[in-house]
Amino acid sequence: MNGKVKTEMACNHTYERMQLLRPLTQQGFTLIELLVTLSVASILLSVAVPSFSTFIQNNLLTTQSNSFYSALALAKSEAIRRSSPVTLCPSTNGTSCTGGTTWSSGWLVFADTNNAGVVDAGEEILQVGAAFSGGNIFSGNMGRITFTANGFSMGSNGTIILCDSRGGSHSKAIILNNQGRFRSETGTGSCG
Repeated sequence: MNGKVKTEMACNHTYERMQLLRPLTQQGFTLIELLVTLSVASILLSVAVPSFSTFIQNNLLTTQSNSFYSALALAKSEAIRRSSPVTLCPSTNGTSCTGGTTWSSGWLVFADTNNAGVVDAGEEILQVGAAFSGGNIFSGNMGRITFTANGFSMGSNGTIILCDSRGGSHSKAIILNNQGRFRSETGTGSCG
């Protein structure tokens, strides 16, 4: 064998021995690292989950009250536009007024041309409000709300309160006066 080949074989042999003696590299996480990570994650979740559920409840109340608020605005503007009465009433079937003062099962907005407060043949249904989800209660002291051609709601002065499981301190109230003005307040309703 010539000297060059011997030198290359010796170098290769030395290189292979060095590879065997080099410490093995780590290929994962240690048990301690996993336990610390899981502990931090569980602490963060225990803080975040209650805040998130409160956020969801608040968002649901706001969405539901805004839905009814929009129905009031539609009824008032349609009464003025048509120069004819437009009525909102509680409804569970989407085709007729059911009576009562609970609005959380749905409602109707309809052109009440004869001002009877009920959907008669030939009267146009303008909007059907869907029933509320989440077990929230939406009720008040009005069985119907009628806006006249000038936008007033004579005889419809009252308050409708939206409540969830947290009670009156988180309630949403929609207050309507005889001039047809409506506003909302938070935390002023009595739920019971």
